Amino acid sequence: MDNRAIGVFDSGLGGLTAVKELHKILPNENIVYLGDTGRVPYGSRSRETIIKYAQQDIDFLIKKDIKMILAACGTVSSTLPREISSKLPVPYVDIVLPAAQEACAMSARGRIGVVGTNATLKSNAFGRAMRGIRSDIHVYGNPCPLLVHLVENGMIEPDNQITTLAVQMYLEPLIKEKIETLIVGCTHYPLLYETFNRILDYKVTLIDSGQCAAKAVRNTLLKNGMLSDRTEPGTTEYNVTDEIETFDKTASIFLGEPVTGAVNRIELL
Repeated sequence: MDNRAIGVFDSGLGGLTAVKELHKILPNENIVYLGDTGRVPYGSRSRETIIKYAQQDIDFLIKKDIKMILAACGTVSSTLPREISSKLPVPYVDIVLPAAQEACAMSARGRIGVVGTNATLKSNAFGRAMRGIRSDIHVYGNPCPLLVHLVENGMIEPDNQITTLAVQMYLEPLIKEKIETLIVGCTHYPLLYETFNRILDYKVTLIDSGQCAAKAVRNTLLKNGMLSDRTEPGTTEYNVTDEIETFDKTASIFLGEPVTGAVNRIELL
């Protein structure tokens, strides 16, 4: 058993959708969350910059004496080299492989779409992961660079015309390919699920990458005998790199519940 916290990070607040799932399936675990809100989004940055930011995020969490790390960021998950993640002093899980496994399992005809940031789609990480699982799949990707900005600015209502038009523009090429399954390769996007489903006419199975990753965290802890033996509910500490004045209101939307843990503004070096 290991009562240290689980470390979770993202470029902004989207990773809180993964924290929401961790709260559900591992309610007695402590969590330390880092959202790099001062530099969000990562998806439009160069590969070198993304790797540098990810290493700074990871270094911060390791200094918090966490027992494992979840990269709840599609951009980092698709970009950070394995030679870095595999050498960390604690287990590391990202959102790519768990979502790829779920999509391959759920897709009967193997016509799978992927949406995410520019960097995520450019990396083709989801496609490579799925082709390593199933040789018969057809992968169709489309980057959605505006969606992180829209979500971070609270434009998530199903009837928001700007967001609806953006989602429709990004999904149209995938609809033409007759996809049956869609990997939502950014943890910001679950807040737009109703918009996604309406545009897809509720005929496409959405794969929540953050939810899949949370399950992978639980499986990793079980496999390594690292679950907490705490009997009371765990606590969550929130750390962001920009202002915290509106954090509670915005974060509660991602979490689906009020923020109850400490909120800190921090600097990354």
